[in-house]
Amino acid sequence: MTHVSDMSGPRNENDDMWNRALTLLAGAALAALLVSGPAAADPPDRDALREAVSRGEIRPLAEILDIVRSKLPGEIIGVEVENRKDRWTYELRVLDPKGRLFEVHVDARTGAIERIREK
Repeated sequence: MTHVSDMSGPRNENDDMWNRALTLLAGAALAALLVSGPAAADPPDRDALREAVSRGEIRPLAEILDIVRSKLPGEIIGVEVENRKDRWTYELRVLDPKGRLFEVHVDARTGAIERIREK
């Protein structure tokens, strides 16, 4: 599969500046997420998420980030947490070095990556 960024011709100084800007933006978004703690769910679910982490029912976000980074290099630009039928799932968005966006679903209890899908 050819990605549009592979067809754009030689890189120039503006490309490097754009990539640095994207990296800074993604880093800022991740920092804001991490500062808010492991509760990346909607406000009503925050307490339940914190309780589940403290009881050891699900892994903390920091562990999940390490797992995903080891399997899929790039910047993590978004994190969501869902609880459906008493089953917690982390959903992460990862921007790879070529600019492709991936959605990664992780079992919050085991840390197992369930699927990776390019968006």
